[in-house]
Amino acid sequence: MNNPMICSRQLTKYLRFPTLSVILAANLGITAIDAPTLAQTTTVSSVKNSVNFTCNDTEATIKAKNGAKVTIGTTNIYIGYQQVSSNNKDPRIIRFDKGVKKWCRSDYETTGDDGSGYGLLSNGGSVLYGVFSSTGSQTGNDFRRFATGRWLPSYGSGGGAKVAVIARIDPANGNVNYATFLTAKKTSDGNSNSLTVKSLSWNGTKLTVQSDSWWSPRRPDKNAMNCSGSSPFPYTTVFTSDLKTVSSASATGCS
Repeated sequence: MNNPMICSRQLTKYLRFPTLSVILAANLGITAIDAPTLAQTTTVSSVKNSVNFTCNDTEATIKAKNGAKVTIGTTNIYIGYQQVSSNNKDPRIIRFDKGVKKWCRSDYETTGDDGSGYGLLSNGGSVLYGVFSSTGSQTGNDFRRFATGRWLPSYGSGGGAKVAVIARIDPANGNVNYATFLTAKKTSDGNSNSLTVKSLSWNGTKLTVQSDSWWSPRRPDKNAMNCSGSSPFPYTTVFTSDLKTVSSASATGCS
């Protein structure tokens, strides 16, 4: 008769090796335990010059534009703009699954603001951020309705300077969960100044945004930094995932 303690030690030993554990389990007449599978997510991001497409374009047409996109398995999400009049662009974002359009959103900003989309980040799961541009606030629906209670809830004063908008988006349907504006601040009059996002990264809880900022980048408290040198200033902001808070901000040549 087998010694129960020896069998127990053998079982512990061989469970380290999935194939041997299945054989041993069969011989001992017990139910085999599958080896654990580790969930894996891969963060992908893309920031490029914005490209022009419509919600009626095929994926092949949009892909050929070589704009910003993220790929998750057999899903591709593209971001850009549509030229809706001679002097006005509106953002566009579209998702294809195996070449079939799942959704396309054309309703984020429909005002006279000359806006576009030019960046995406996905963690391969529920996390999707989009980067958009804005040139000012005008009457109608724009990103302000998503930015209430977030770090910067609006473009601010002034107009004409191109600033950024960061939006958290539901990849299942394209709905914007919330957004924040990301702008520089002129020290002369307090008006918003130009800022262009260059890259995005995600550590699982925080979103890091690398930008080029003109006079002057903002501190976490939203006040303008003191800078020396010439614009643009390489600028790093670290957002909490809900875009309510900037936990740290730094810029080359600024304090």
